[in-house]
Amino acid sequence: MTRNKITIVGAGFVGATTAHWLAERELGDIVLLDIPATETMPKGKALDLEEAGPVLGYDTRITGTTDYADTKDSDIVVVTAGAARKPGMSREDLVGINQKIITEVAHNVGATSPNAIVIVVTNPLDTMAYLAYTILSKHYGFTKQRVVGQAGVLDSARMRTFIAQELGVSVRNTHAFVLGGHGDEMVPLVRYSTVAGIPITELLPPDRIAAIVQRTRQGGAEIVNLLKTGSAYYAPSAAVAEMAEAILKDRKMILPCSAYLEGEYGLREMFFGVPVKLGRSGIEQIIEIKLLPEEQEMLNKSAALVRSTMSALKL
Repeated sequence: MTRNKITIVGAGFVGATTAHWLAERELGDIVLLDIPATETMPKGKALDLEEAGPVLGYDTRITGTTDYADTKDSDIVVVTAGAARKPGMSREDLVGINQKIITEVAHNVGATSPNAIVIVVTNPLDTMAYLAYTILSKHYGFTKQRVVGQAGVLDSARMRTFIAQELGVSVRNTHAFVLGGHGDEMVPLVRYSTVAGIPITELLPPDRIAAIVQRTRQGGAEIVNLLKTGSAYYAPSAAVAEMAEAILKDRKMILPCSAYLEGEYGLREMFFGVPVKLGRSGIEQIIEIKLLPEEQEMLNKSAALVRSTMSALKL
């Protein structure tokens, strides 16, 4: 039986931690690629992870490289390469820096793994996913189903964490849906957020729910400000692992992801966080839920922010 092949582009904190989660899940063999100042760095991280296998009991083969030839014919490519946010820096500040990186990555991925499903993690997320898809579809024939952005899984996990903390319950009992752009105008859907099936509106007063919503929106910035010298990587990489598992195991999971829209939710020609069904062919369905007028207004506001960030792209 042929094993799945997963490439992670970018061996920094997010990329290496993604490799860690994926190795433990034994979803396939992993190629960790980076173009660092020290050419042997990805090889060192890969070897370190492989040497953890006997302790944790996984048989995953992990390769470190600086050569895209080693990534040939990957089933999934996770793109984490790019500059991370620093304190006081918005995701939008990263557009110019990361556009050059994502452009180069997309061309290399399209040439070496033409049948891959690509998961984009680089910020500003929705804009970088749009850029990657534009290049991959135009030059390498990728469909919109095969390019997806990781955002909503992370944002929803943050909201679930805050709900569990507030109520003193297990995170396993919590469910939350966060839609919209991966930024300060994201849209946590309170009426779809539950604990053991009970809407949080029946468990918490409005002021506490508002505080959770605001903390969810600021979740990434909160960690940036605490770390001082970097941004989140444990939770973002765990979210990638869940998406990769849903795809490779054809789970048909409904997860909030950044997807290319062509009229859904009244939006076109942009990547935006919506509920999707993830399976072996990537995004197999975009789920449209009926929004209340105030929710649609929040979604439109979030979309406007994403479009303003996209306008900084030089295409």
